[in-house]
Amino acid sequence: MTRPVHGGNVDWAAHQVGCPASSILDFSASINPLGPPQSALKAIQGALSTLHQYPDPNYIQLRQTLAQWHQLPPEWILPGNGAAELLTWAGRQLAQTTTTYLLTPGFRDYWRALQGFGANIHRVAYHWSEDDPRLTLPDLQGKNHGIVINNPHNPTGKLLLRDTLLPLLEQFAFVVVDEAFMDFVPPDEQQSLIPLVSQYPNLVILRSLTKFYSLPGLRFGYAIAHPERLQQWQAWRDPWSVNCLAAAATMAVIHDTQFEQQTRDWLVPARTQLVEGLSLIPGLTPIRSTVNFLLVKTTIPSSQVQTRLLHQSRILIRDCLSFPELGDRYFRIAVRTPPDNQQLLQALADIF
Repeated sequence: MTRPVHGGNVDWAAHQVGCPASSILDFSASINPLGPPQSALKAIQGALSTLHQYPDPNYIQLRQTLAQWHQLPPEWILPGNGAAELLTWAGRQLAQTTTTYLLTPGFRDYWRALQGFGANIHRVAYHWSEDDPRLTLPDLQGKNHGIVINNPHNPTGKLLLRDTLLPLLEQFAFVVVDEAFMDFVPPDEQQSLIPLVSQYPNLVILRSLTKFYSLPGLRFGYAIAHPERLQQWQAWRDPWSVNCLAAAATMAVIHDTQFEQQTRDWLVPARTQLVEGLSLIPGLTPIRSTVNFLLVKTTIPSSQVQTRLLHQSRILIRDCLSFPELGDRYFRIAVRTPPDNQQLLQALADIF
């Protein structure tokens, strides 16, 4: 089997060590370990009776629910088959700009979407530090350029400040901001650009609920942008991109404030436990994060660490070989439950 580009490929991991996929403890995918919430499962169960029907191709109820959540008109929201589908249409439009600037290291799927439509890609290195998460870009005013940013940043987990991103809206003809992990940031600390989307027709926000609510298998994401842009995307794509079970689960979970609070109560202490434990292991340096994953610098090549963890402990981590700028001296791990985190820490201590 081919080495995976993304995290979460437990079938590949199980094949490497000859065990059932259910035996793999997966730290490679940054998914909330507390879910899926009961509200989602109940909604899915209730929607099973609709499987004999096509979904509403306009997703009117779903868009209205999301619009009310974000305090926007429904026509400013487009549901999709995961944020990846919507990123494809963003890539198609970005390819029409003179140059698309891509923050690196960055999510590999950005390259897929841009290269698929022949975009002219220019890398922009993100030089992060513990105390200064600002972003420095060249002055491109008056030119037809696009840019893709993810905030919080993957794989560093750094949260870019809204004031840092605001100049991009004046500087670039097309700005795509992937906020897939923003829900993991406490509400009073979030730096989302959603409140500005009605002021800037060149801005697109991509969101995903599947990570926070642990529903990646359902494939659901949505775009927030000017209605004319979203109408164009709707014309390009296949009909019925979102299945009825995903739509029902989405409308249920965004009102599940109890699960939201449980997640926030879990994340901060669990992440602190993991950072402190990693810091005690010689040869490992964790990068402090604002979300549910950690980038870790390693003195042993990350692919070797991944292989040894799999064979010795049946634990899967994400090597960072798909982030070429990081080389083989970083790996990424999800924050899981305290017992899972402790199991990983012990396995890493045995290796190092």
